[in-house]
Amino acid sequence: MSLFRTPQVVLFTRDVDRASAFYHALGFEEVFRTPLTGTPIHVDFALDCYRIGLATEASTRDDHELDPVAVGQRTAVILWTDDVPAGYERLIGLGARPVKPPEPWLDRLLIAWVEDLDGHLVQVVQSVS
Repeated sequence: MSLFRTPQVVLFTRDVDRASAFYHALGFEEVFRTPLTGTPIHVDFALDCYRIGLATEASTRDDHELDPVAVGQRTAVILWTDDVPAGYERLIGLGARPVKPPEPWLDRLLIAWVEDLDGHLVQVVQSVS
């Protein structure tokens, strides 16, 4: 029996509503929100078996006495697809900042990089062999 289960990553943001709209548009479904009414301080999403959380920088500081960073390339969300060029363009169309256009990697993958609306890296990747 494993001690841990259901891993997820939480990304810090200054605008949970904006970040939520971005990840929802990518196909993530909301599975948790607090508070239930009004402006949320934390929202969790799921896509397949992958969970991602969005938490406000301020609530993390106020509620947990931590010092989160909500800007810059601190982590990467990896999204597998069957069409990297289309995925890359979709992300840019949703407001992501282009970082690296689609390019081959390791002779068996095609990858592209963008930054989401808070500067978190998002990699789109597909197997090409």
